[in-house]
Amino acid sequence: MRTVCAATCLFGICSALAASLVPTVPGTSWRYNMTEEVGRGFNVSGVKADADGKIRLPVLYRLEGTENVDGKDLLKFEMHRAGIITNTDLLSVDDHGIFCWARINLDGELIKFNPPQTMIAAPLKKGAAWDFNGQAGDLKVQQHYDVVGEENIGVPAGKFQAFRIHGEQTAPNRMTIDRWFAPGVGIVKDVTAMQDAKGDLLQRISLELVENPKIVERPEVKSDATPKQLAVSLAKDRFGKPTTTFSSNTPEIYARWQGQRLRQGASVKAVWIAQNISEDLPQDYKVDEASVVAEAPTARGAFTLARPQDGWMPGDYRVEFYVDNVLVDTLKMKIVQ
Repeated sequence: MRTVCAATCLFGICSALAASLVPTVPGTSWRYNMTEEVGRGFNVSGVKADADGKIRLPVLYRLEGTENVDGKDLLKFEMHRAGIITNTDLLSVDDHGIFCWARINLDGELIKFNPPQTMIAAPLKKGAAWDFNGQAGDLKVQQHYDVVGEENIGVPAGKFQAFRIHGEQTAPNRMTIDRWFAPGVGIVKDVTAMQDAKGDLLQRISLELVENPKIVERPEVKSDATPKQLAVSLAKDRFGKPTTTFSSNTPEIYARWQGQRLRQGASVKAVWIAQNISEDLPQDYKVDEASVVAEAPTARGAFTLARPQDGWMPGDYRVEFYVDNVLVDTLKMKIVQ
């Protein structure tokens, strides 16, 4: 759900006193309604969107216990979504604030922060500010946070007096973060938006607290529910509806993709293959291929294949999608007269 720990560590503090920090009893859980919006034309994840083009799902952020990293016992917060753990944040909480020392991503990889990332610097008050300039694994991260002030905010869990924090990330990709913290509760609302190099929206994720934190059992984790690295679709134009059937005079065919959990700098490739369209061509004939380097874990793009001068030859085709030369998905398509 996020590129760095800063966009997923959900809890802050509302005073310098340890008594006002978020609950740290194992099993304590925070239920949220999540709303996801992706850039125009790139909602290709396969998850059904509402009429307004947004995806809505419940998520649970739960303190599982502790985990030892380099001799330090850290609080282990898991984010559960649709039967999977999308990320695990390893945090410390004390009178000086909340710090992210490491996180475990969807693939089970432990990513350490050097230095530990300051999530919230105590005391939390209007006008306070802090920066994080460090490493998240191999990535250089640059962020700045400001405490805008205190606000009354309403969410499904009720009304809260909360501090509003605004964050700006400039590296490794552009991101804005707006969060609202309530004393003794934690985060009650979070809105994170990621943009591409041109400033266009890649993804916006909003979280709103559904009920006050309480201790619950750990949800079942499905072993086969890991999402794909790419969400893909075919279309007649860059922002058109997905389809797998094209006429022989279609000017261009777009193979669209969006990263789900790519490594930065990953190679994304599409290969067009004619399966069995003519006696003059061998079976599984490669028509064309194209590749690009992904800027970020949620990078997106579209490969295009232009109509031949004499039109497309009717028959069955497929488009294979590769990440770092490993086949990750295949879409079948048909050309008709």
